[in-house]
Amino acid sequence: MAHVRTCLWFDGRIEEAAERYVALVPGSRILAVTRYPEGNPFPSGSPGEALTVDLELAGVPYQLLDGGPLFPQTEAASIVVTVDGQEEVDRLWEGLVADGGAESQCGWCKDRYGVSWQVVPQQLVDLMQGPHAQAVTQAMLSMRKLDVAALEAAAH
Repeated sequence: MAHVRTCLWFDGRIEEAAERYVALVPGSRILAVTRYPEGNPFPSGSPGEALTVDLELAGVPYQLLDGGPLFPQTEAASIVVTVDGQEEVDRLWEGLVADGGAESQCGWCKDRYGVSWQVVPQQLVDLMQGPHAQAVTQAMLSMRKLDVAALEAAAH
């Protein structure tokens, strides 16, 4: 039987990142932590530090790997979280950009660990399937954090 999950390469702080992610995304949990062994043969990490953290974000499996600085995070891969309503958009967005994260365009942001996220209200998904998708798209393109009321206004 195969088991599929996404592995995200980090340069340290994976336990901290995993704890933050499970605190921000409802229905999430840490499943396992593997630690660097004594006599560590890897180029990064010290014995006892986390080498991998397996977790679920809203039921979706991920693995965080402390592989060192060789492969930094980029926007080429992002975690998309669809939420219901502006309150959840605001809560998740603020939690992700806090303490060194960065806002980007169209609902994208980076957290303080360099991981890219898309915080998408379900209302946008619904509006993009309606007759006013072009107007909604134009409104979305002018935003950083998505504004549900402004998206709905663009559709009307």
